[in-house]
This record gives sequence, structure tokens and C-alpha cells, in this order.
Amino acid sequence: MGPTTRGATQAERNPTPRPLRQPSVTDARPMAHLRHRKLVRECCTGSVSKNEPARIRPDEELSRRMSRRARKDTAPELALRHELHRRGLRYRVQVKVPGNNRRTIDVAFTRAKVAVFVDGCFWHGCPNHHVQPLANSEWWQWKVESNRARDRDTDRLLRDAGWSVVRAWEHQDPSVVAGQVETLVHSKIAAPTEPTDKRTATQRITSRKVTEHKQLSSGDSLPSGE
Repeated sequence: MGPTTRGATQAERNPTPRPLRQPSVTDARPMAHLRHRKLVRECCTGSVSKNEPARIRPDEELSRRMSRRARKDTAPELALRHELHRRGLRYRVQVKVPGNNRRTIDVAFTRAKVAVFVDGCFWHGCPNHHVQPLANSEWWQWKVESNRARDRDTDRLLRDAGWSVVRAWEHQDPSVVAGQVETLVHSKIAAPTEPTDKRTATQRITSRKVTEHKQLSSGDSLPSGE
């Protein structure tokens, strides 16, 4: 009888160690895939470009302040929406832009196809109030120009889909902007359309029978297909 193996460890029972698995290229695929998706998302939203200048990363305090800034439902936007609602206008908010679902309309009148945007003076380069930071000035110039180029592309997509676009700066008087929007919405809703027969089915049948009876009484022939 050979020596017993009771109580022997795995290494004693199998003295030849298994070779360690070598890392393969597929191990890096999940992370590379995530990086690719992030790059595509940033390119679609206009937040990154192959021509992006180098910049010095801001400190943590500045990063926290910038991240807390509202990107929707800002105070100027809420003031405009309140004024529009006071005038009896009803609208939707954060509606997807036709042709680019990653972009949204601040205030949308879907029936009249009127899109309203409230642009921030800092992020969109207001000619009266935009002040470019001294640190990373080249990068900030590129960032604002990219935002404005994205705005122009958004306007093009909306106009191609039959929408009218209104852009207002955050410093503008909400009542003045609301007046312009109200005029545009009412004008588009009241625009002439193709004439339609608003009679009910019973009224149309009755009118046709009366016409047929008159034609028979006068001896005229009925229209073909009757």
C-alpha cells in the first residue's frame, strides 16, 4: 500500500504549481470602453474637442463652487417662466432638441413650435457682462466659443425641424422677453392653415341628400360615383 495522502495539503498532493494567468488585452477592454463612451458623450455635448487647449486644473474649492452652479431651473429662467405663466401661456420645460437628444430646450411651446433659451452671460459670452478669467484664459476662451458654436448648431437643428428660436440673456428683463415670446407664439398659432370642413358627418350627409334631390328635380344627372 502506498503512502496515505490523508491530511495532505493541495501543494503536497500536486507539487507542480499552476502557471499564473497572464493578463490579456481583453482585461483592459471594459475600462477602455468606458473611456470611449465618455469621450463620445463629451464630444456630443460640445464639452471637449481635439483642439482643446491645455489648462491648469482648478483647486478643490473652486471645483466645488463651479459644480454647485445650477445648469437648469436657474433664477433668470424661473423668472421668465413665472412671467409667461402669468400671461396665460402654457409650456413645457427641458424638451429634447430634434436631432440631438442630449440637448434640451429651456422653455418649449410644442404646439406653436417656439423654443426659448435663457443663456448665462458667463458661459455663453455675453458682450456686455462676460468677464474672462485670468487663469487658463486660453482654455476659457475656447470653452465659451465652443458653447456658442453648440448654440448655433442647436438653432440650426430646431429651424430645420420647423421651430422658431428665441434666445435671451440672463440679464434681460423677463417681462420684455415674455412679451416677445407671447407675440411670437400667438402669431404662429393664428397662422392660416389648410381649410377644413368642420361640419359633422350628419350635416355633410344631409347636405349631400339635399343637393341630390335638387338635381333630380331639375333633371340634371348625378355626379359619377354617386
